[in-house]
Amino acid sequence: MQNKFRALSLSYKNAPVEIREIIALDDQAVQALLVKLKEFFSVTDTLILSTCNRTEVYYSHDLDLSVEIIKLIGLQKGLEDIVSYIGYFTILNNDKEAIQHLFKVSMGLEAQVVGDMQISNQIKRAYQTSADLDMAGPFLHRLMHTIFFTNKRVVQETAFRDGAASVSYAAVELIEELTTNTYQPRVLLIGVGEIGEDVAKNMVHIPDAKVTITNRTYSKANDLAQELGFEVIPFEDSIAAIQEADVIVSSITRSQPFITKELVKSLDIPSYKLFVDLSVPRSIETSIEDVPGALLYNVDNIRSKASETLEKRLASIPQVERIILESIEEFYNWKKEMMVSPTIHKFKNALEQIRKEELERHLKNTDPKEYAIIDKITKSMMQKIIKVPVVQLRAACQRDEADQMIDILSDLFDLEKENFEKRTL
Repeated sequence: MQNKFRALSLSYKNAPVEIREIIALDDQAVQALLVKLKEFFSVTDTLILSTCNRTEVYYSHDLDLSVEIIKLIGLQKGLEDIVSYIGYFTILNNDKEAIQHLFKVSMGLEAQVVGDMQISNQIKRAYQTSADLDMAGPFLHRLMHTIFFTNKRVVQETAFRDGAASVSYAAVELIEELTTNTYQPRVLLIGVGEIGEDVAKNMVHIPDAKVTITNRTYSKANDLAQELGFEVIPFEDSIAAIQEADVIVSSITRSQPFITKELVKSLDIPSYKLFVDLSVPRSIETSIEDVPGALLYNVDNIRSKASETLEKRLASIPQVERIILESIEEFYNWKKEMMVSPTIHKFKNALEQIRKEELERHLKNTDPKEYAIIDKITKSMMQKIIKVPVVQLRAACQRDEADQMIDILSDLFDLEKENFEKRTL
């Protein structure tokens, strides 16, 4: 019998960002944890997903190892009081619930921004890590490829992944659209609060952009720039940087506009300069649009676009859930077949061994031509004998009633023996 597929999840739904940051695992920690799980508990088919919104471990084992896994996470992170964080984890020991949760996470149904497109790549990277460390068996390989196929269906058959549903991603999508004809657009991000940081992280979707970050607190901008491979400048140099940039994204909090019409009028704008104001209250004067070449989009423009997309996504959820259920049913049909496959294989081997033993016993001195005929006839007979129980076993499997038939066949033919003893009638 196969081990149960299980999951434990810590996410934004039940843990604040301060807790998620403590538990989050980087790539090196994920690999180390996978190795420990393999060495200490012989777990199979294991997947670890750790993002800013969730840290989850999926694994196959006959025992519930959730407490042990959480302790290993604590050991990896150097947390002596890891047991105090257990209440933030959701434990899924029901096979079907764990599989369904992984499908929902992979499709973006569990994301803070419903339909978040980044989750697909994060899932693929997690799967690749497991495969590289030989922690993915036939079960996980089949499950993940079913998920990838389901994701394609969701993209092709629904509006669930259309457009940008977060303000930060919508801003990046806008920048990408308006800089299509600009070679390596120079983007200046002023302010790296929550929304500014999200914009910076989403800039990976414009790989050719040359991004510069500035912030009142230099160390915060520097840490983010180091993480993302961007340039960083002191905040006092931001005015000079505006002149050089093609795109200026402002997300700072000020009582008065930071970028004024007078400032923009003093700039040399050979073709265009795109200003994106994500601040509330606004940090860019709306009158800059009067300056030739200055294009301004504010948070309301972008939020409206994101809201329309989000409404479409929410309306698509029933379609996505239907596709997921169809995929899970298809996967479970395969899983049921996998459950009986070892028994069918052993049954065929047992009968084949009986057939060969009897041929060897009774036809030692038979003419080769006659032997070939008898061999062919007995093989055909064995196939017909095997056919009915195999068909019945598979049918029972679809009804979730295969266990009894597996036990009967195993008892009748001693299928649990590693080496079949020679049989005599």
